[in-house]
Amino acid sequence: MVVGCARGALSSSVRFKMAKKKTHKGSAKRSKITATGKVLTARAGKRHLASSKTRKRKRQLGGTATLSKPEQVRVRRLLAS
Repeated sequence: MVVGCARGALSSSVRFKMAKKKTHKGSAKRSKITATGKVLTARAGKRHLASSKTRKRKRQLGGTATLSKPEQVRVRRLLAS
């Protein structure tokens, strides 16, 4: 984005603005960063085909899980605003 010049004219004193970082809204809805910096997300595998899974397995799929270190780096980059 160009700031400080007339439409169509460029001069040597033109300043360029850096683009703003934007939060990836899909990732923001699916994950949460804790106060200590860990990334929490829901576990996968509980939405369908539940009849073939044991009660214990379905129960343990509930709640949240912390992501691995490489995944945390990737998700934090998406959530950086």
